[in-house]
Amino acid sequence: MLTAVDHVQLAAPPGSEDRLRAYYTGVLGMTETPKPPALAARGGCWFEAGDVRLHLGIERDFRPARKAHPGLRVTGIETYAARLAAHGAPVTWDGLLPGHRRFYSEDPVGNRLEFLEPVRS
Repeated sequence: MLTAVDHVQLAAPPGSEDRLRAYYTGVLGMTETPKPPALAARGGCWFEAGDVRLHLGIERDFRPARKAHPGLRVTGIETYAARLAAHGAPVTWDGLLPGHRRFYSEDPVGNRLEFLEPVRS
């Protein structure tokens, strides 16, 4: 029986770790977590915030995920969108999901990210 999502993995190009760290920690406010030594040799970075875990793995023939994406729930979505925009990240609002405010953005290597907050009735 499935009980939870442990993490979501996104791909990134070789040598992008510093840009990923700056974005996921500095812009999104996540914390980098150390990878086990056997996996650290492959490159990439792991991040978490509360129960949210994102793994960025290095892929030699990298192509950013333009459709597939993690949906990240936030609080204070207006403030969060302004934070991303202030750091130069794109913010594209989408009002098509009933009961939610949401926008799309992308990380510094072009992976699509969705940010959403339930609307209280």
